[in-house]
Amino acid sequence: MIKILYRSSSSACFEIEGTTPHYAPESYRVLVDGTERVSAATNVFSLYELSPDTDYRAEVRFASGRSESVEFRTAGETCALSVKDFGAVGDGVHEDTCSLQAAINAVPDGGRLVFPAGTYLTLPLSLRSRITIELAAGATILGSTDRERYPILTGIARDRTTGREIPLAAFEGLERPSYQSLIQGSFVEDVSIVGPGTIDGNGQNGDWWRDFDSFPAARPRVVFLNRCKNVTLHGVTVKNGPTWHIHPFFSRDVSVLDCFITAPKVSPNTDGCNPESCDTVNIIGCKFSVGDDCIAIKSGKLEMAVKYKAPADKYTVRNCLMEFGHGAVTLGSEASAGVTNLSVTQCYFHATDRGLRIKSRRGRGKDSVINNVLFDNIRMDRVLTPIVINLWYNCCDPDAHDEYVWSREKLPVDDRTPRMGSFTFRNMECTDSEVAACYIDGLTESPIESVTLENISVSFAPDAQPDRPAMQEFALPRCRLGLYLDNVRKITVKNVTLHGVVGEKLLVGNAESVETEGFDSN
Repeated sequence: MIKILYRSSSSACFEIEGTTPHYAPESYRVLVDGTERVSAATNVFSLYELSPDTDYRAEVRFASGRSESVEFRTAGETCALSVKDFGAVGDGVHEDTCSLQAAINAVPDGGRLVFPAGTYLTLPLSLRSRITIELAAGATILGSTDRERYPILTGIARDRTTGREIPLAAFEGLERPSYQSLIQGSFVEDVSIVGPGTIDGNGQNGDWWRDFDSFPAARPRVVFLNRCKNVTLHGVTVKNGPTWHIHPFFSRDVSVLDCFITAPKVSPNTDGCNPESCDTVNIIGCKFSVGDDCIAIKSGKLEMAVKYKAPADKYTVRNCLMEFGHGAVTLGSEASAGVTNLSVTQCYFHATDRGLRIKSRRGRGKDSVINNVLFDNIRMDRVLTPIVINLWYNCCDPDAHDEYVWSREKLPVDDRTPRMGSFTFRNMECTDSEVAACYIDGLTESPIESVTLENISVSFAPDAQPDRPAMQEFALPRCRLGLYLDNVRKITVKNVTLHGVVGEKLLVGNAESVETEGFDSN
């Protein structure tokens, strides 16, 4: 069965429904009206260079000889204009900022703005509602390295008449001054950025990755969506961000489909996609290879959570490939308004430090409730520690190393205490792990409600090296550690197989109940 995920006036995205993580069971070719357009082996594929308001029939011919077809109609549009019509040069040398922004401002509602092949050097650009931006094959929007010319947006502006706060910028869970992002959407809706082209933050060629702690404002993201509605990124490559690549912020109905998000493994804080305090986010068929977390789901630090009470709600991550990075799919640590209704399925993780990673700490607050989270049908290879829940995270805050954060004493439960609900990890195959199969460490005074581990296989690499499974104070290096769970009320281990563990396979502390079935450990 082939599912239509998205259609613009010139592109379409499809998903082959099945059970294999990210990759299809066999390679295939896609023919459109009899002409071959795509040769692929992943569960999600895209078509480009389509005509608006037109009926198409796509036939998927698999290597085994079977075939499936899907019929679809592209969306209509009011017009299609080229940035060249507005004087953009696209030679990578001439700065095209004025021409590009003029084009974005001028295209009529319902219109499509096309970037033909070329390299368009630019300072930050502002989106507007009800347009489609198409990056053709060979087209690159390239961020300028001249940091002094990037506008700085204040975190909060005030209405000059009423005094009402207008939020404009934020980073790492706080409303704070930030350089304007390369592609900035503020309070816009019905926007699509489509095509096989590239948005390049050019972080490696400026000073964005050096001495950034001394900058007068937070670094820009490549794409920042502040309080936007109905925004889709389809097919584009987003790369070399000054910091995070895609940052939807207090937005709703955001989709990131069949995109490639990439930066060098050693680049600092170059997270892939960090949707924060959003309502309904779909990240499907994407590939990540970055220098920090591939996907980090956030809902702000305590100040923002108290102010807005906007959790991360109704997120779907499916059929994605995550490589390198600190974590494949991470929750937190800035999740003070909570995370609920999250599904991560059919994904493939390769060579990340951690696979499924939940991180929080004292001080995130009573609204930091993470619950109704499902991780299912995941394949991991060379992931150092496949499963981590760490309630002692010691980074990214001035008090991160204070005794309040690391003390193992049972402190009073108050307005600063986060809470972890129920987590289900099932149907996972993990090969060549090194540090630990599972490392779960809840708060002494606020244990995790329940953890279910079901139908999971973990094997360790013969050349495994010790490392810390979680970023916490006084953490010991581990190597080939089995299932480690502390401060979890209810633990269920069902049909879990571990190969190459050194020591006991199951280590439990401070649990109210432990149920095992099909697990060879006392």
